[in-house]
Amino acid sequence: MNQHQSQTTNYSPSRAQLKVLAEDFYELTKPRLSFLSVVTAVVGYLIANPARDFAILLALLLGTSLAAGGAAVLNQWLERDADAKMVRTRNRPIPAGRVQPAHALLYGLGLGMLGCTLLYTGANPLAGSLAAATIASYVLLYTPLKQLTTWNTIVGAVPGALPPLIGWSAAEGSISTFGWLLFAILFLWQMPHFFAIAWTHRKDYARGGFVMLSNADKHGRLVAVQSLLFCIALVTASLMPSFLGYTTWGYGSIASILGLYMLRPAFRFLRQSERDPAARKLFIASICYLPALLVPLVLDVWLVH
Repeated sequence: MNQHQSQTTNYSPSRAQLKVLAEDFYELTKPRLSFLSVVTAVVGYLIANPARDFAILLALLLGTSLAAGGAAVLNQWLERDADAKMVRTRNRPIPAGRVQPAHALLYGLGLGMLGCTLLYTGANPLAGSLAAATIASYVLLYTPLKQLTTWNTIVGAVPGALPPLIGWSAAEGSISTFGWLLFAILFLWQMPHFFAIAWTHRKDYARGGFVMLSNADKHGRLVAVQSLLFCIALVTASLMPSFLGYTTWGYGSIASILGLYMLRPAFRFLRQSERDPAARKLFIASICYLPALLVPLVLDVWLVH
């Protein structure tokens, strides 16, 4: 083997290893969950009717992406031992041993600090402060509470609902009533969404030592009832923009139809004989519901009002 062949042979594995490592660090940011945070932040920004400042929008996109990714990394750093016990999470980069915990900690802190700084300086202090509050409540409250109390789901819905307020504050510098309505919609949407996940994966959560309502409620009756109640509250909140005159009833009609779409699997979830398949259908319905609601909401505000 000549020298050139030797160099090529030695280089290829290193390049492959770097690619795998980059993929692992990307996976640590929970890109799908982080993408949802970015999308809802942009929704808040657009509905607030901003001055179309591209620099602020860019800071919002980058800052929210980095902050959300940092929160996800820190969450996995804290939960690495629990993740190693669960089937659905044991192959994540940290419990699988592909990323060292210390490296993940520094990575998460760096992403979070950079994201908040971008929002603070590129948008305004309120946006940066809300991003910091999102990270703090997700990592320091929600994450440890998952192993202490079933109330963790409600607490965890708060940081999940803050991104629209980050976007709203980036556009306005303050938060109006409509902004808080967006917060309420995102907060309430998360409850049936998470309850459906928790019921479907209740055995895995138990293995990880998480104190979920789906484990405390053996037959699932309370999980199902709460899912339905939060769905009803969600439908009500989704109609409030039209009732208060922020949108037309064109959006309100769509919100009503989507509400019925969410309520159907929620009612089926009440039946013990259908609980498992209904939970999966409720989860799928929740995924479809959110973009189907937010797109016409933005369009109504921009095109009609």
